[in-house]
Amino acid sequence: MQTLHTIKELRAAVAQHRSAGKRIALVPTMGNLHQGHLKLVETALQQADIVITSIFVNPLQFGVNEDLDSYPRTLEQDQQQLQKAGCHLVFAPSVSEVYPDGQEQQTLVEVPVLSDLHCGASRPGHFRGVTTVVCKLFNMVQPDIAVFGLKDYQQVAVIRRMVADLCMPVEIFGVATVRADTGLALSSRNGYLTDDELRVAPLLQQTLQQTAAAIQSGDRGFASLEESAQAALEAAGFRRDYYRILNRHSLQPAQPGDELVILAAAHLGKARLIDNIEV
Repeated sequence: MQTLHTIKELRAAVAQHRSAGKRIALVPTMGNLHQGHLKLVETALQQADIVITSIFVNPLQFGVNEDLDSYPRTLEQDQQQLQKAGCHLVFAPSVSEVYPDGQEQQTLVEVPVLSDLHCGASRPGHFRGVTTVVCKLFNMVQPDIAVFGLKDYQQVAVIRRMVADLCMPVEIFGVATVRADTGLALSSRNGYLTDDELRVAPLLQQTLQQTAAAIQSGDRGFASLEESAQAALEAAGFRRDYYRILNRHSLQPAQPGDELVILAAAHLGKARLIDNIEV
């Protein structure tokens, strides 16, 4: 497995694989890898000949007072995990390599409307940072496919829209959320949780399941279901962010007959947890 740090090196390596007729998959990450990330690599290996994993803590998607400085950087451990998983190439650029003229002068890529909802409302500018760096990575690697986890449901929807709107020849694969035995969605930020908070955190997924069961039983009082779920989470120690029953495709408030997804975000201690369930 190679680890490369410059775009020039990356492009040279990709060109060799491309000239050999290889199908290339990209798995974009911010590192601090866990079993959920390795599932993305496993999926990529099933779909392509060559798997490239990027490790880049992207400052453009962090807002004021977010955890950019404290976000774990664990490149050596990440490399070891990726080698065992069968990844072929790791791309771990510096901030100056990705943003050579600085973030203030960086051309930005933004998906309107969809980026301003839910997580976008709670973290203004977050998805603009995501789509900008993913667009840059797609241009650097020019992959045939890219693989993302569906825990970040809105992120996948935003990236799919960007790819469609900009006519990018990249197939987007969404992979089901990998969970701990407790049901808690695996996340790099779970490391912020104390032992007591780890015992409480699975309630987020349990609450989503309860809301889904109520809808499947015929309850269409969506606003009431959302509020009762948030109240239950607050009673358990969560601080509310949002809890929404939505159209699965537009991520707008659900209407009768829609295919549904429930998106939730809540704070627990120092961690902001997100999760979802399709109904």
